[in-house]
Amino acid sequence: MYFCSVNDFSSEIFFKTARSGGSGGQNVNKVETMAEALWLVAESRFFSDEEKELIQTKLATKINKDGYLHAKSSETRSQLENKQIAQKKLEDLVAKSLVKPKKRKATKPSKAAAEKRLDSKKKESLKKEMRRAPGKEL
Repeated sequence: MYFCSVNDFSSEIFFKTARSGGSGGQNVNKVETMAEALWLVAESRFFSDEEKELIQTKLATKINKDGYLHAKSSETRSQLENKQIAQKKLEDLVAKSLVKPKKRKATKPSKAAAEKRLDSKKKESLKKEMRRAPGKEL
């Protein structure tokens, strides 16, 4: 399992800012508080080629045509806080994409479970058989 503290790629992240909508009054119209964190996955020095490939496949919908992984935030009125939130979102995305799920072990149903299933099927069949009109066979 990988964590961002192991691969601190924050030095490779850069930010774009823009004016964000929502509450804020005059502040919204004059200050660029919305922050977008961008990271060029293919050029990273902190991840191996295998890890980069894993990130690119799992986060393909969040990577633009130029190869930048991005996360936006316009939750607060502060540009600095929005930058921190966007960076945290980006780091969380990368951390989650690097976690490899455990392989599923195929199991066989127990004898009791199989019998229980067959019994319930017989009961259901009998219930439906009782609903039929007498003398009519298929």
